[in-house]
Amino acid sequence: MPSIRPHAARLGLALRRALLRALWLACGILVGFITLWVAYLDGRVRRDFLTLERPQPTRVYARALSVSPGEPLDGELLREELQAARYRELVGAPVPGSYERRGERWWIHRRAFADGDGRHPALRFELRIAGGRVLDLRDGAGRALAEARLDPVRIATLYGGRIEERRPLRLREVPNRVLTALQAVEDRGFKRHGGIDPWAVLRALWVNLREGRLAQGGSTITQQLARQLWLGRERSFWRKFNEALIAVILEWRFDKGRILEAYVNEVYLGQHGAQAVHGFAAGAEFWFGKELQALDTAEIALLVGLIRGPSYYDPRRHPERARARRDQVLAQMFETGLIDEAELVAARRSPLGVAREARLPRNRHPAFLELVEQQLAADFPRHSLMGAGLSVHTTLSPALQRRAELALAESLRAMDREGESLQGAVVLVESSSGEVLALVGDRSGEAHGFNRALQARRPVGSLIKPFVYLLALADPGRFHLGTPLEDAPIAVPLSRGRVWRPENADGRYLGRVRLIDALAQSRNLPSVRLGLAVGPARVAALLGRLTGQPVAEAHPALLLGALELSPFEAAQAYEFLASGGRFVPLRAVRAVLDAEGRAIGRYPVKGERLAEGRAAPLVVFALQEAVLSGTAKALARDGFLERGIAGKTGTSNDRRDSWFAGFSGSHLAVVWVGRDDFAPTGLMGATGAMRVWAHLFAKIPTRPLLADRHAALEWAWIGPEGEVSGPGCAGARALPFLAGHAPAGDSRCAGFGWDLRK
Repeated sequence: MPSIRPHAARLGLALRRALLRALWLACGILVGFITLWVAYLDGRVRRDFLTLERPQPTRVYARALSVSPGEPLDGELLREELQAARYRELVGAPVPGSYERRGERWWIHRRAFADGDGRHPALRFELRIAGGRVLDLRDGAGRALAEARLDPVRIATLYGGRIEERRPLRLREVPNRVLTALQAVEDRGFKRHGGIDPWAVLRALWVNLREGRLAQGGSTITQQLARQLWLGRERSFWRKFNEALIAVILEWRFDKGRILEAYVNEVYLGQHGAQAVHGFAAGAEFWFGKELQALDTAEIALLVGLIRGPSYYDPRRHPERARARRDQVLAQMFETGLIDEAELVAARRSPLGVAREARLPRNRHPAFLELVEQQLAADFPRHSLMGAGLSVHTTLSPALQRRAELALAESLRAMDREGESLQGAVVLVESSSGEVLALVGDRSGEAHGFNRALQARRPVGSLIKPFVYLLALADPGRFHLGTPLEDAPIAVPLSRGRVWRPENADGRYLGRVRLIDALAQSRNLPSVRLGLAVGPARVAALLGRLTGQPVAEAHPALLLGALELSPFEAAQAYEFLASGGRFVPLRAVRAVLDAEGRAIGRYPVKGERLAEGRAAPLVVFALQEAVLSGTAKALARDGFLERGIAGKTGTSNDRRDSWFAGFSGSHLAVVWVGRDDFAPTGLMGATGAMRVWAHLFAKIPTRPLLADRHAALEWAWIGPEGEVSGPGCAGARALPFLAGHAPAGDSRCAGFGWDLRK
C-alpha cells in the first residue's frame, strides 16, 4: 500500500503557502487601507488645523488713560478705570496689573502694551490726587514724570466676519503658570513625546488600579486636541485608534507651540445654556469674571482641573467636588515644583473664588462700537478687519461711559411717569480733541439695536440759536453782545402768500432786550429778527458744514430749530463752540495696529479754524449767562456756577423732544430725551435733558470754563440801548468784545452816542 505521507506533506505545504499568501494579501490590503486612511486624515488635519489657526481676531480697546500733573482726575474715576482693566489691589503693587491706594497716594504697576505711539514697557509709578486734580507723578525711583499711561481694556473682539463672544489668545499671551500647570496635570511628557506617550498610559493604568477608580487619564494633550477638534467623546476602539493617528500626524506636521496654542483656545471648560465655553480665556471670564492673566494660583488650579469634567466638577453646582479636584491639581503642581509648600497651603485655604453668576466674554458698549465701525469703514473694508489680528485703539473711557449710562438710566427712571416709555441718548466728548469718551444710545446702556445717539434724528428746537448769534457776532461792525433787539410780534411773509407768525414760548413780549439776554433767555422773536438780518441761508450753510448733513431748505422756521439732527450731529456742531471756534471732527478711533503692533492707521486731532469761529468766545460768554440767569439757571442752583459752565436748552414743538448741550473747560455733552413714538413728553430742555446732563457732570472731574481762553477779548461798559457807558451807570454792563472792536470812551454815563442798532 503506497504511503500517503508525501502527498499529505505536499498538501500541507500548499495550504501553508495559500494561507501565507492570504495573510500577505490581507496585510497588503490593511497597509493600503491604513495608508489611504492616514493620507485622508493627514489632508483633513492639515486643512482644518490651518483654517483653525489662520483667523486672528481684531481686538478693540478703550483709550489708554493718560495721567499728568495738573489734569482733572478723581480717585473714584481712577479706581473704575483700573477695575475695568482688571487690575488687582495688592500691597505695594508688586507685579504688572496691580495697584495700591493709601489716602491721596496711589501706586500703579501698569502692564506692557502697544498703541499708536509705539510700545510701552511695564512701569511702576506713583501719583497723588487731591481736590479733583493730579498733584504729583513720579516713577519707581522717585523721578518726576510728565505723563504716564495705563494699558487699555479690551472692549470687543471682531471675529469671523461678525461680532461674537470669542477670546482666542496667542501663546505668548497665556501666563506661563497656566501652561506649566496644564502640562503638569494633563501631559508631563508633552515636550518629549511624538503624539502618544506609552509610559503615560501605563502610569495611568497603575494609578487607576491602585485607586480603584478613574483617577488619571493616559491621553496626551495632542490626543485631547484631536478628540476635541475631530472625534467627539464616544468610547470605542476605532475612536482611540483615530485619536492616536491624528495625534501623531499633528506632531509630525506642526510644532509644539502651535499645538499648545490650539489646545488652550479650544479645550472645553463649561456650558452656558446652549453656548459651550471653549478656551482658557473664555473659561476665566465664565467662571471667575476675570482676565486669564489676573487668575491666582488657586484659580488656575481649578480651571485646569475642570478639563477632566466641567459638568461633574461644576463649582457652582458641586463646590465640594470642585474643591477636591482643585486641591488635587495643587498637589500635582507642588509635586512638580511649580509651587512651594507655603503657596500650596495658602492656595488650599483659598475660597473657590467663582463668580456668583455665569459670565461669558462679550462685546461691551454696542452704541460706541457702532460709531467705531462707521469711522473705520472709511479706511478699512469690513472684511480686512476680520482675521487679520489687528488692534483698534479707541477713545472710549470705560469709567465715563459707565457714568453716562447710569446718569441716563437713573434720570429717566426718576422723571418717567409711564413705566419705561422715555428714551434718551448721551454723547460725551473731550472738547479740546474731539475724542468721543462715551456714547449711550439707549436707556439700558448695553442694549443692541436702535442706536439713538447716531440714528435718532429729531427736531432740535432752540439748540440751533447759538449758531444764529454766532454769525451775527462774527460781524462786529453790526452786532455785539449789547446790541438791543426787538422782542415784539413779527409777521414773516412766505411763498404763496403765506405768513409765519412765530411766538415766544411764554407768550410774553419784553420790548427791547440786549442780544446777550435774548440768547441766554432763549427768546424766539429777537432770535428770528436777528436770523433774518443774518440770512437763513447762511445759518443753513454753517450748520451743514459743521454737522456734515446738508440742510435742504433755508426757510425762516430753521431759525427756531425746524431742523432734525442726531445727538451725535448736534455734538459735532457744539464742538465748534466748545473748542473756541475750531472745526474738530469727532473721532472714536485713535490708531489701528497690525498683528505685530505696527501702526497702519493713525487718527490725529485735526482742527480747522473757520472765519465764523472768531465770535465763538462771545457766544460762549452768552451761554454762560444762560447758566447764570437764563434758561439753564437751575444748573447754578445745583452748584455748577463756579465751573463756568456754558449751556443751551432745546425743546421741540409740543414738548416732544428735550435737548441740552453743555460744556466745561474740558468736556462737552449733548443729551436728548424723548419717546420713540414721537408722543409729547411734557418735558422742556431744562426739565428733561438738562437733568441728565447735570447728573453726569456732577460726577466728572473737569476744568472750569474761561470765556476768553481761546481768544483775546476786550471789555467795555455798555448801556441798555447799546451805547458806551460806564460802571455805576443805570443799566450798564461790562461785556466782552473781539480784540480791536471794543468802543472807545470814558466812564461817563452819557454823551458817546455809539449806537449799533443801525
